[in-house]
Amino acid sequence: MGRLEQGVRAASSAAAERIGRLRAYLMAQPPYKRIGLPLLWCLGAPLALLLVWVLILLPFTPGVSDLKQTRAAKASVLMSADGKELASFEEGVQERVTLAQISPHMIAALIATEDHRFRDHHGIDFRRTFASVLHTALGDPQGGSTISQQLARNLYPEQVGRARNINRKLKEMITAVKIESAYSKDEILESYLNTVPFLYNTFGIEMAARTYFDTTAAKLDVLQSATLVGMLKGTNYYNPVTNPERSVQRRNVVLSQMRKHGMLDEKRYDSLRKKPLRVSFSRQAERKPSDTHFTAYVRKWLIEWADENDYNVERDGLVVHTTLDSAMQEAAEKAVERQGNTLQIIADVEWAQSDSGYGSAGGYAGMHGSITPFEYFWRAKGTLVNAFIRETPEYRKAVESGDSGAQALKRLKADRAFIARLRAAKTRLETGFVAMDPENGHIKAWVGSRDFHKEQYDHVVQAARQPGSTFKPIVYGAALEKGFAPNRPYRDAVMNIKAGDGTVWRPTDMSGSSGNQMSMRDGLVFSKNTITAQVMQDVGLPGIIDLARGLGIRNSKLESVPSLALGTSPVTLLEMVNAYSSIAAQGEYRKPVFVTRITDRAGNVLAEFGNPAPERAMSSQNAADLIDMMRGVINRGTGTAIRYRFGINADVAGKTGTTQNNADGWFIMMHPKLVAGAWVGFNDNRVTMRSNYWGQGGHNAILVVGDFFKAAIAGGKVDTAALFPGGRRPEPVRQEEDPGEEISEEAGDMQQEGVAPPAPPEPDPEDLDSEDMAPLEGERAEAPAPPEPEQNAAPAPLDQ
Repeated sequence: MGRLEQGVRAASSAAAERIGRLRAYLMAQPPYKRIGLPLLWCLGAPLALLLVWVLILLPFTPGVSDLKQTRAAKASVLMSADGKELASFEEGVQERVTLAQISPHMIAALIATEDHRFRDHHGIDFRRTFASVLHTALGDPQGGSTISQQLARNLYPEQVGRARNINRKLKEMITAVKIESAYSKDEILESYLNTVPFLYNTFGIEMAARTYFDTTAAKLDVLQSATLVGMLKGTNYYNPVTNPERSVQRRNVVLSQMRKHGMLDEKRYDSLRKKPLRVSFSRQAERKPSDTHFTAYVRKWLIEWADENDYNVERDGLVVHTTLDSAMQEAAEKAVERQGNTLQIIADVEWAQSDSGYGSAGGYAGMHGSITPFEYFWRAKGTLVNAFIRETPEYRKAVESGDSGAQALKRLKADRAFIARLRAAKTRLETGFVAMDPENGHIKAWVGSRDFHKEQYDHVVQAARQPGSTFKPIVYGAALEKGFAPNRPYRDAVMNIKAGDGTVWRPTDMSGSSGNQMSMRDGLVFSKNTITAQVMQDVGLPGIIDLARGLGIRNSKLESVPSLALGTSPVTLLEMVNAYSSIAAQGEYRKPVFVTRITDRAGNVLAEFGNPAPERAMSSQNAADLIDMMRGVINRGTGTAIRYRFGINADVAGKTGTTQNNADGWFIMMHPKLVAGAWVGFNDNRVTMRSNYWGQGGHNAILVVGDFFKAAIAGGKVDTAALFPGGRRPEPVRQEEDPGEEISEEAGDMQQEGVAPPAPPEPDPEDLDSEDMAPLEGERAEAPAPPEPEQNAAPAPLDQ
């Protein structure tokens, strides 16, 4: 301790001696130097430190040569589970325009608000920077960035950085000075206005003008320009769509800045600031050639994730690892295309003639070239066709312009191009398909329509349709959960079912009622409405709804009415396939997973989403019993086409579904390692498959699932040896073997007893004359390619 004390004393003595010499030196100087030298040292030391700091950062900012080149976009990409690129997001919603194509109001508003000395500085406005520091220190935070500094952030987010610290600010200033040396002032303005973000994955003033005001950058008026410039302070906070009041307040601040800097006079300012916010919001299409419904769904999710986590989808090169299997996706797309084309031909031909008989798909394909698709439909359903016309934007616009309803209807009927578009839209058959792994919830294939570029409406996750008899397994599952045995007997008879409001319902079946005893198992196998309704009555609607929610139907509303048991409450295909996946997973629900992780371009993991924790929805034993009951649907019920038309001999179970008037056809099939489902119908459910044969899920949607599974098995993606608990592989069935009489199922509606059907509406005079809906001259549908022979899942020709 003595030596330490001696050392401290010696150091203190030396310091005191140096301070004494410095004080003596200062006292020997003239008075002005005594004051000036300390001040100079106090100011010079920080400036020298700052200069050294800048010199250190200089190599870490973009070089002038880099600034003179267009920065290559480092797009985020979507990857399949097997490592194939599914889509890339290199461009975003953006369209570059020249400065001459941008409204002068926009340029004036931008300069007045963001950088009114823009034409005078060389990248840094020191007056504004020092003022912002002073205001911030006094508790009034203000930005001091010039337009050039903001452009530096937009163009080089990685080099400049995102953190709010002095290091990033210095990099931003250095880059701004370099930008000023590389570009003219007009080039800086043009580049800035083409790269600035405006939410909704929209970049640049042109797409912002279209998104928020349905106009172009060249036609922006003063108020629109002020609104968009106002967003730059905080695009989400001042979003005119979600925060209109804040947006108006900020717009008026921009107008006041324009008045302050001589761009508006007082009278004009007073007039403009009182005007309301007029937004015409329309999110811009984001389609690319590689886009599918799945990539569009993931892209929307990714944008929200990126916004929340401060990433840019177009510039930050994110790598999004999805669960999709590229081979299964290809098989699904081919199945939807092939079988969708087949069913479109069938619908075209059946509705082309007055004869309602049906035949084989091959026979219909041979007739397709000589008929006018849906000719009989358009001639026979004048009232419905006129309703279609009255629901169009063109009709509403004509009436709003002063035409009477009759005049608008007559004029639009005479518009051949309009009628052709209407017919094409209403009579295009659609289908949705999705497949997932029940063991982890991973989505393996997703097809939202027959052609994404013709139909962006996603029939997997957007379309809510009545599921028909595909809902019945949930009813029987609830019965098992309540302790009912699969062989519990019921009488196959039409019964009165009382609803909560006192009305009486009488469910019936297309095949009629035998009056005999039938087990609960056979009620499901043969899709008997009479049996299902009685099971529903014994179980109770609350238990059925609770199980449906537990299995995966968590977004769609389920009406607590008796007909729910027959599938009259609309749900999405994804929800139904998820519910069946929960059954296949022995009663464990897993939330669907479509992204497993996100990495940066160097492979560093930014986020992981992993496997969701399972939730017990029903007991494993009851799930196994339900699967066994649904095996019967495939082996001897409404789903036998899986065996004899597609030759699938794996341990599978499933259920068909058909709704009133053949508006919806469903089929969902479970394998221990894969669950897949399809929906078939028209976007407008007033257009349906005509014949009861082809209108059933067991004859339309089953084709898509069977086609997919056959290809997946052939490609080694599905192990036919895999078994459910207690299962065994069935005996092989010869493909295309005539199954004999097939089981038909009744649509899921229960007629109310003692209540007359609603009277048809009184037709308008125009509805009585449908001659002007005759086929357009030379009109023929372009026939889709007929399916390959081995995939042509159709019955033998009928002599009808």
